[in-house]
Amino acid sequence: MSSRTLSLIGVSLVMGLGAAWMADSWLSARLNATPDDHLRSVVVATVEIPFGQMVEAQQVATLRMPMDTIPDDAFDSTEQAVGKIATFDILRGDIVRSARLSEHLGGSTLASLIAPDKRAISVRVDDVVGVGGFLLPGNRVDVLATKTTAAGSNNAVSRTILENLRVLAVDQTAGTDKTQPVVVRAVTLEMSASEAEALVTAQTEGKLQLALRNPLNLEKKAVIATPAAPAPVITMAAAPVPRPVVQRVAKAQDGGSVTVIRGIERSVINLR
Repeated sequence: MSSRTLSLIGVSLVMGLGAAWMADSWLSARLNATPDDHLRSVVVATVEIPFGQMVEAQQVATLRMPMDTIPDDAFDSTEQAVGKIATFDILRGDIVRSARLSEHLGGSTLASLIAPDKRAISVRVDDVVGVGGFLLPGNRVDVLATKTTAAGSNNAVSRTILENLRVLAVDQTAGTDKTQPVVVRAVTLEMSASEAEALVTAQTEGKLQLALRNPLNLEKKAVIATPAAPAPVITMAAAPVPRPVVQRVAKAQDGGSVTVIRGIERSVINLR
């Protein structure tokens, strides 16, 4: 065997041993590497989750993302999000946040969509009161009340009693995936306790009309409560004071008669 062949064999062995050592070092470094502190697990939606729907396990998954891109209220495990109610539409790939979910403590899912300081009141509507069927969950409306000015008259007065109320549901649907107008029989609105009292009072006194608002118009005035009808004032007529009867006897006239005066009455008595 020539010296050239031996040299090539030696070089090959050295290169092979070097490659094996480098591969072993790389594998050891990967196995012993610590997790990157700049990454964090976060829960994302794998499918679209509509408004008012309960989050299920197959609808969410965890994904590692840079910490500076993750919201503070994001979940880091799917168990924290499963079973809660979506208060907004969550699109596929969105980070699941606590601000967009609500606890489900039993009962209907609609109850979980109501803000803690609010109430839900249903209003019976038709194709006119319901703005031609264009009212859908998530819309904002004003409430107008019409009341006759006097019993038996045709004169009526209308005014806005409530403003910028959120539509929670139409009939028994709380989803926002529909865009076509639908004529319904009832609309459920979200309002405060004082606003609910004003609405119920207005329902008993006259007719209601809903007015659809532009979603960009968030201006809201103070609640205009419907004043209660003043109680009728009953005036008791004073009893007539009896007029004292004054009786006077006049002197006899012409020697044969006496004049008797009682109050304003006057009589003459003849004497024999």
